[in-house]
Amino acid sequence: MHIFLRFTGYLSALLFLQIFSGCAVQPFLVDKAAEVLAMQEQSAEDDIILARDASAFYLKLSESVLQKSPGNLKLAHSVTAGLTQYAYAFVAFEAEKLEPQDAKAAQRIRVRAARLYLRAHQHAMRALEKSMPGFMQALIQNDQKFLSRFDQSHVGVAYWAAAAWGGYISLSKDDPDKVADLPLAIRLATLAWAKDPHFGNGGLTSLLGTFEASRTGGSLLIADQYFDQAIAQSRGQSAAPWVSKAENIALQKQDKQAFTQWLQSAIRISEMHRNLENEVMRERASWLLEMVDDLF
Repeated sequence: MHIFLRFTGYLSALLFLQIFSGCAVQPFLVDKAAEVLAMQEQSAEDDIILARDASAFYLKLSESVLQKSPGNLKLAHSVTAGLTQYAYAFVAFEAEKLEPQDAKAAQRIRVRAARLYLRAHQHAMRALEKSMPGFMQALIQNDQKFLSRFDQSHVGVAYWAAAAWGGYISLSKDDPDKVADLPLAIRLATLAWAKDPHFGNGGLTSLLGTFEASRTGGSLLIADQYFDQAIAQSRGQSAAPWVSKAENIALQKQDKQAFTQWLQSAIRISEMHRNLENEVMRERASWLLEMVDDLF
């Protein structure tokens, strides 16, 4: 059923664009196509291979529409989320798994993942800039008067912009200029969190935990508090904060017992609440458990 609905949405968007591509009413129709694509929901799909294979078409079509309607925040949210999740689940993770067997091939895949993260980030920032001209400069300068205009409609795009930025930085640790942008990514995520701390059922809170654990001078205690808050916000239905807590807290502390327990919690939750995000996290948690003797 979900696959049929997505296909119907894609077909509707294509028809909008093809039939009326030369008409004076094109901007209106592009916006309608953007709305159709932005409404497509993939999280209910729990078959990773099927989701991966379907994502490429969806992302390319959505990007082409977004280029014609760069200020559409809902579509920018959808495209940025899709690219970021694709980079994390299907590209960067592949590089991690390949690293022990072929370091050079793994590096090539990491470069691709970094490009996808950057692409996602640029889409989101372009949409935010279009909605609030001067946004990036205000973010750099921490202009609170300007940033007070940031509202609920911007939260989703900002969250995924920050997540993609963080992913890009994590794969660019040898480039000081890119790593130097981490405080801006954290500021962007914090801005979104201040407006809606429950966004993403704890996803935004968990992102702040990851940022706190990874930044220079960050506090693992504060990061742990963010992860616990994210777990509470997810109401026991998301495996993601448990995986993030294991990787960012237990691994850094070299607490093997906690690492194992938290990943096992993630697997249990993913089996109880089947969706794409939890299935991705189940695979990652299972792989990390297989790697436990190498990590500790």
